[in-house]
Amino acid sequence: MDRIFSTHSENGSIFTLKPLDRESSPWHNITITATEINNPKQSTHIPVFIRILDINDHAPEFAMYYETFVCENAKPGQLIQTISVMDKDDPPRGHKFFFEPVPEFSLNPNFTIVDNKDNTAGIMTRKDGYSRNKMSTYLLPILIFDNDYPIQSSTGTLTIRVCACDNRGNMQSCSAEALMLSAGLSTGALVAILLCVIILLVLVMLFGALKRQRKKEPLIMSKDDVRDNIVTYNDEGGGEEDTQAFDIGTLRNPEAREESKVRRDVMPETIFQIRRTVPLWENIDVQDFIHRRLKENDSDPTAPPYDSLATYAYEGNDSIANSLSSLESLTADCNQDYDYLSDWGPRFKKLADMYGGDDSDRD
Repeated sequence: MDRIFSTHSENGSIFTLKPLDRESSPWHNITITATEINNPKQSTHIPVFIRILDINDHAPEFAMYYETFVCENAKPGQLIQTISVMDKDDPPRGHKFFFEPVPEFSLNPNFTIVDNKDNTAGIMTRKDGYSRNKMSTYLLPILIFDNDYPIQSSTGTLTIRVCACDNRGNMQSCSAEALMLSAGLSTGALVAILLCVIILLVLVMLFGALKRQRKKEPLIMSKDDVRDNIVTYNDEGGGEEDTQAFDIGTLRNPEAREESKVRRDVMPETIFQIRRTVPLWENIDVQDFIHRRLKENDSDPTAPPYDSLATYAYEGNDSIANSLSSLESLTADCNQDYDYLSDWGPRFKKLADMYGGDDSDRD
């Protein structure tokens, strides 16, 4: 079915159709049928067994993977590994292998390759002692070849690790952990150090978060705060910009210094120099004190125009509109004369009719 062989229909010659590989199929069984041309019923079947002869077309290689190590306290001439090889070919005179160092590293200062003449080789140490700190792994290339024709050869690389051993040469450890153990650090100690570092980082992050949270706390925690603040006392003013317009502590302490407050809601057209008030060092009457402050604010062009205690704390008598206080307003409407509204023109005729008529009309 593989159609590896075919037969000539006239002379019966058997020839190949595909390349042959003895290592995969050393034998092939086929059946040849011979038939007369004039009489097809006369035919014969005969089995043919074909043996594939071997040629030397494979190079020898390591028989297995070797995990080789050398002790740090090894002595010169100490055997550390015996290697053997295999070859897929089957020469008639049997296998014969040879071992040599590669020409590029013919003189290896660390190891020696010894051919045992029995298709094996031994790896020997060449110096006194090895250090993992300087070199933890050595690579030893080995040239392997056979004696058949044509000669086949290959290069195998042996990996040799430097390990810690006891006095009998038994390996104890070759990993990186052994180096840490020799330095006095165990696995438990490393885990403890790592946990300490993590805890310190968490504490630093918590401290930073608490510090930022404290900065965001408001200055006024509740309405019961007793500090002098216009927002806390709900005084009527010009809005949130009125919080610095007046300090009520001045009334409590007449000797306190009061600095000029510049409006922050609009930009002043002219920059005036800050007014310095003369401190009062003697105890005076509160009404007299308010009069002085009122006079200073009336003459100050930078004083706030909006409602504040500093401006309207004490009402004067010099306004042409008379008193604005409801306490001094007239209690009876009959005492008020609205006849002058008729002289103001047609726009005020409605008001003149409502307030300027007789008492019977208003009723």
